[in-house]
Amino acid sequence: QVQLAEFGGGSVQAGGSLRLSCAASGPTFSRHVMGWFRQAPGKEREFVVAITWSGSTNYADSVKGRFTISRDNAKSTVYLQMNSLKPEDTAVYQCAAGAWGGRPSNLQYEYDYWGQGTQVTVSS
Repeated sequence: QVQLAEFGGGSVQAGGSLRLSCAASGPTFSRHVMGWFRQAPGKEREFVVAITWSGSTNYADSVKGRFTISRDNAKSTVYLQMNSLKPEDTAVYQCAAGAWGGRPSNLQYEYDYWGQGTQVTVSS
């Protein structure tokens, strides 16, 4: 069982930056696909980005060029650097752990473990 906890959310003006962290438990963390999803009020949860144990990534078109995902397997932590933030990025950001040795999937059902989420608010 993997346990996840997100940190780093907050409020920022448009054009600003935030860095989110997701701390994961378990000795097999390095082999799990890790992803970030987000959900705005009144909207369905959507895929943001995912990364494999080896570093292969998959970004949603809406964040390409602005967000960067990375992971430190030794620290069992995945990061999301968010630059050039826009008001439409406002959402609860949730970390998820998926398939062992899998691909950076954008499908929610392929993720087995979820954090509680951290709020990101971007004002204009």
